[in-house]
Amino acid sequence: MEIEQIRQLIRQETNFRVGSGFDVHQLVSGRPLILGGVQLAFDLGLEGHSDADVLVHAIMDALLGAACLQDIGVHFPDSDPQWKGANSLHLASAVADLLRQNNWQIVNIDALIIAQRPKMSPHFSAMSHNIALALGLEDMQVSVKATTTEKLGFCGRGEGIAATASALLRRLP
Repeated sequence: MEIEQIRQLIRQETNFRVGSGFDVHQLVSGRPLILGGVQLAFDLGLEGHSDADVLVHAIMDALLGAACLQDIGVHFPDSDPQWKGANSLHLASAVADLLRQNNWQIVNIDALIIAQRPKMSPHFSAMSHNIALALGLEDMQVSVKATTTEKLGFCGRGEGIAATASALLRRLP
């Protein structure tokens, strides 16, 4: 069997795909802290070319990875001025459109914010809702949670915030 025939067979037989994503941004003064499209009251924000929403960035990478559509740096490069200050939820909507164009349906997303502070749990519902809305999903398809690093590492020292995400996609006929 030729390599291309094997690839074609895999594409036909693979109905579900899992992807993972990770992002991290440095905390700095003078910027808002936006996570999951929610602006949190905090004295520091995340540095980045766009709004630096690490949660949404990790989710987008998980989705793109599951569909083998590269990563957000390819689709929304930080060297392109059109993405300067971009709302990450708008970028996530574009990723969802790209998935639909490639016959993928999002089944669910599980995401984790890694930060010592601020307290995230009061915002989980709003974050999940914003992300679900941007991706055309039901709120219950998006799980957002958080953990600290017990004051270890750059997140524990309050130097940055990281996020990881997993996504499950289903191929549409």
